[in-house]
Amino acid sequence: MSWLNRVRNAIPFIAKKSDAPDNLWQKCPGCGQMVFTKEWQENLSVCPHCDHHGRIGPKDRFAQIFDAGTCRALPVPQVKEDPLKFRDSKRYTDRIKTARAQTGEQDALLNAHGTIEGHSAVVGVQDFAFMGGSMGMAVGAAFVQGVQEAIARRCPYIIFTAAGGARMQEGILSLMQMPRATVAIQMLHDAGQPYIVVLTDPTTGGVTASYAMLGDVQISEPNALIGFAGQRVIESTIREKLPQGFQRAEYLLDHGMLDMVVERKALRQTLARLIDYLTAAQAA
Repeated sequence: MSWLNRVRNAIPFIAKKSDAPDNLWQKCPGCGQMVFTKEWQENLSVCPHCDHHGRIGPKDRFAQIFDAGTCRALPVPQVKEDPLKFRDSKRYTDRIKTARAQTGEQDALLNAHGTIEGHSAVVGVQDFAFMGGSMGMAVGAAFVQGVQEAIARRCPYIIFTAAGGARMQEGILSLMQMPRATVAIQMLHDAGQPYIVVLTDPTTGGVTASYAMLGDVQISEPNALIGFAGQRVIESTIREKLPQGFQRAEYLLDHGMLDMVVERKALRQTLARLIDYLTAAQAA
């Protein structure tokens, strides 16, 4: 033990290093400011300095959106986990195990049923922390499950998207989830139920090319990255310089690809109002 540590431990009013929590502060990815973790959490994981909306998982999202005590998680659909026996630098099954250990979830999309200011709804949330929210067979099955539950309960299906695209370890099977989700959305429309999309940072790839852009109402959180391919890939393909921030939510709103950009603190109220509007005709 060094002299400094011996002196520190001998003085009673100085907290020992081992007693001090290591998670008191959190660095904002947007502005770089240090924020008290408690303040960050109380502000719904939004930076109080720059309004950067941090990425959150399904549990936090459900807690923020549903009325207290009404959230009921749906069972995770079971699919074949490694249909192609894929291996790169690691086995695909090992990557899944690692993601499950890190997030505590079975896969990248979870569904739950509850009420939003008294309005019944089924909500699906993609977790970017689970292998980049990538769309594989499990995500496709969960999306269909959410739609079917909404049809059975005669209520809207709301999806919070966050994805890096299709899951390469499942090849063509992951790409087939795009038309599969599209057919499920048509089933929801045939049943007369609304489909609302909330795009969060980031939503890219095959998810953007399918169910993320097929909502009756398209909402986004502020400054969310939304696109199909990356900016450098597009610029090298078309050999043109693209506008700054052209894949951010505010740019897409200005150019007609979104209906609204809503801050996280106002999302619950906005969704409740939309459900009220979209289901008024059914009630009548």
